[in-house]
Amino acid sequence: MDAQLLAFVAVAAGMVALPGADFTVVVRNALASRRSGLASAVGVAGGLLVHTALAVAGLAAVLVTMPVLFRTVQLLGGAYVLWLGLSGLYALRRNAVREGEAGEGQGGGAPTTWARSLRQGFLTNALNPKAPVLFLSLLPQFVPDGSPPLPRTLLLASVVVLLALIWFPAVALLVDRLGRWLRRPRTARAIEGGSGTALTALGLVLVTGPLLR
Repeated sequence: MDAQLLAFVAVAAGMVALPGADFTVVVRNALASRRSGLASAVGVAGGLLVHTALAVAGLAAVLVTMPVLFRTVQLLGGAYVLWLGLSGLYALRRNAVREGEAGEGQGGGAPTTWARSLRQGFLTNALNPKAPVLFLSLLPQFVPDGSPPLPRTLLLASVVVLLALIWFPAVALLVDRLGRWLRRPRTARAIEGGSGTALTALGLVLVTGPLLR
C-alpha cells in the first residue's frame, strides 16, 4: 500500500471540501435546480483539469514565477467572482421588490440554464489564482525520491479531480435533497444573500489584496 498516496488523498480531500467560491457557486445553483447544481459541480472539476494540465506541463511554475502574468490571472479571477456575487445580490434585491409588489413568491434560486451553470463552475475554478500555487507547493511533497515526477504528478492531480467529481456533485445532491426546506422563501433568501455576500467578499480580496504567492 502506498502510504504517501493515502496521505495525499486525505490532504487533498480536506482541501477540496474546504468551503470557498467553488462550494458557494455549486450550492447557489443547486438551489435553482438539481441539474444546475450538478452542472456547476462538473464545471468545477473541469476547471481543475486545467490546473492539472498546467501542473503536468510545468506551465504552473512559469505562471507563479511571472508576477505580472500571475497578477493578471488573479485580477481576472477576482473580477469574475466579484461579478457573480454582485449579480446574485442584485437578483435577490430585484426578486424582493417583485415579491413585495405581487406577494411573497415560492423562493429558490433564480432560473439558470445547464450551460450557464457549467460555465460558472468552470470559470470560478479555472480562474482561481491560488490553484497553481497549491498544485506546485503540494504535489512535489508526495513524489517519492527517485520516482519519475511526471507519472506521479499526473496521478496526484487526477486524484484531486476525482475527489472534486465526488464531493461537489454530492453537495449539489444534498442541497437538492433538502430543497423543500432550503427553498422556503425566507431560507432561500438568506442562503442566496449569504452566498452573494461571500462571493463578493472573495472577489474583493482577490482584486484588491496583495499578490498571492
